[in-house]
Amino acid sequence: MTIAKERLEKIIASIGNARIMILGDIMLDEYLYGSVSRISPEAPVPVVEINDEQLRLGGAANVANNIAALSDTPLLLGTVGEDDASVKLTQLLKSRSIGRDFLVNDKKRRTTIKTRIIAHSQQIVRADREDAVEISPEVERVIFDRFQSVISDLKAVIISDYGKGVITSSLLNKVIPACREKGIFVAVDPKESHFFNYKRVSVVTPNHHEAGFVAGRRIRSESDLLDVGKQLLGKLEADSVLITRGEKGMSLFSADGSVDHVPTVARKVYDVTGAGDTVIASFTAAMAAGASLKEATYISNCAAGVVVGEIGTATVTTKQLAEEIRRLNPEQ
Repeated sequence: MTIAKERLEKIIASIGNARIMILGDIMLDEYLYGSVSRISPEAPVPVVEINDEQLRLGGAANVANNIAALSDTPLLLGTVGEDDASVKLTQLLKSRSIGRDFLVNDKKRRTTIKTRIIAHSQQIVRADREDAVEISPEVERVIFDRFQSVISDLKAVIISDYGKGVITSSLLNKVIPACREKGIFVAVDPKESHFFNYKRVSVVTPNHHEAGFVAGRRIRSESDLLDVGKQLLGKLEADSVLITRGEKGMSLFSADGSVDHVPTVARKVYDVTGAGDTVIASFTAAMAAGASLKEATYISNCAAGVVVGEIGTATVTTKQLAEEIRRLNPEQ
């Protein structure tokens, strides 16, 4: 895929003027860092001496963080509990200038927390505290009402489904048609259990494992990839399917029948944590700024190349994107 550098720079310069809603499962990521020098006498497990800890935005909140880093305005819609974790999450959102006006407090649910214990740059264990059941009809109504209250101001909607219960079939059946009626771009980061409920969206962005699983076919070759991509595109009646393929880059399947492959541009890969959030955020921001599907694919591939070169969940700015475009196209 070849796109003129001047065109890409024009798109990137236009990013930062859109209101983009992120609807999905909101999480708080907790990282505990330490070192191991002995095995516990109580059980054959390492004793980690903690010397640092960090809190980060996770799930849909990390997608919002990526949108904010690109200078667009994220509207984060989902549920949190009435607990200490929701207070910490609110503080994190505020520190990144992300509003919490659309968060719905659900007394019956805990705020999802994922705690990772890391020693010597290696994750030892992860502990999850969550209530991964579907939201009640009452909470769903509040969420949809808040969505409808701003729908006319939106350029795009990102559905960030981590399977924690916010994204229900009935909610999808209301949100997606409402967006299509108003011509709002809809991007979905999918969960296998809901996959075929994401019908008639603008783009769905599974990784190659997810795509193969829902298609009932492991992707081992280019032929497998083509069959899976076209199958998903047809079943979803979507405008496009973007399959992310790790070190092999990305493949875009469009409703016009075209297939475009973009090789990875990552120089080093330290950590792929949160890369999918960066891909869908940068793709959507590019589309909101006037990019074509192919141009948005190229830009999101560049964004992924930047963030996987950093440890932990990372974001990319329009300045970093522009620098990456110039690095990759020095002669244009």
